[in-house]
Formats: sequence, C-alpha cells, structure tokens
Amino acid sequence: MSDLTLYTHPMSRGCVVRWMLEEVGAYYTVKTLEFGGDMKGPEYLAINPMGKVPAIKHGDVVVTEVAAIGAYLADQFSEKNLAPGLRSPERGSYYRWLFFMAGPFEMATSAKAYGWRIDSDNEQSVGCGPIDASIETLEQALAKTPYICGEQFTAADVLVSSYLWWEMMQENIPKLDVFREYTDRMESRSAARLANVLDDELAEQLKVAAG
Repeated sequence: MSDLTLYTHPMSRGCVVRWMLEEVGAYYTVKTLEFGGDMKGPEYLAINPMGKVPAIKHGDVVVTEVAAIGAYLADQFSEKNLAPGLRSPERGSYYRWLFFMAGPFEMATSAKAYGWRIDSDNEQSVGCGPIDASIETLEQALAKTPYICGEQFTAADVLVSSYLWWEMMQENIPKLDVFREYTDRMESRSAARLANVLDDELAEQLKVAAG
C-alpha cells in the first residue's frame, strides 16, 4: 500500500497536484471528496481544517496548499530534478514564481472574476497589484526563457502553466501568444496528459455515481 494519499476532486486545484505526482512518478492512492459534503466532514477536517482540497498525506506528514505541495514533492523526489539546486541562482526564481502564482496572481485573477476593485487607491493595502501588472510580469518572464526558472522544467512550471491555462479558459486574462505557446508545451508533457486522463476518468465516475 502507498503511504502517499491525495485528497482531491477532479474539478479542483487537485488537478495541479495530480500532475505533479505524475511528474515525480509517485505511487499514491486517491481519496475523492465532494464539495460541501465529506469535504466538510470531521474526518477530512482533521486533515485540513479549511475543508478544502487538495491535500496530501505522506506517512505522518500532511501538506495543504497547491504551491506548498508542489515544492514538498519536488524536494521529496529530488532525483526527478523538479527544483533548482539549493545553491543555484535559479533557486530564488523558483521560490519567487511559486509564491507569485499562489499569492499575487491568484488574488488578482480572483478580483477580476468576482468584480473586486483593486486600483491605485487601494493596491498598497492588498497582496497584489491590478491584474494588468500580473499579466505583464508573467509575459516578460516567459518571453525570456523556455521555462519560468530558465532552462530547467520545475514544479513552478506545473503551477504557472496550470493557473495560466485555467485563467485563459475563464477569460480572466488574455490569450497572449507567449502564454498559449508556453501552456501548450507544458500540457504536452506525458505526465500532464496522464494526469488529465486520470482526472477525466474520475469525473466520469462521479457523474455516473450521481446518476
């Protein structure tokens, strides 16, 4: 039996973690939770008191939050080279983009999606700038190198590509050529394709079970 469990739902950020698990080649079990149901039940709240997915349990270690899970898996499976070396100049970029996507980018795109006002009057008080600033920042970074941290594919690319793909699909950000070319390359990786197949199958199973 695997000592690594993914708690997820196929229509959640758990898809990002599934891709990461396939990248590292981990053997893992999956526990599917329903929104508003067992996701808020006492058993899962003991894993993540936020009552949100994804989460992983690796032995006795519980990790929540997509960026944290990605970084954790990259370190635990270091032989897969999904993080720059500790003393590599790119290590700082790696941390930067993991936290940028989980923080300023997601907050800015959420503000766009739900009509929250972020402008010059209040941006100094929140953890992000206007969405145009996030878009321009990523556009400039991805125009320079094949991967977000330079020449090496890392766990940060899993996060950046997944979030860009989702926000373009939701029409919260423009489908810039640099974004589309980047996400197409990342999504063509065998681990990404397999993760999508597995989550599509899981979604179909849930649909059938729901009648």
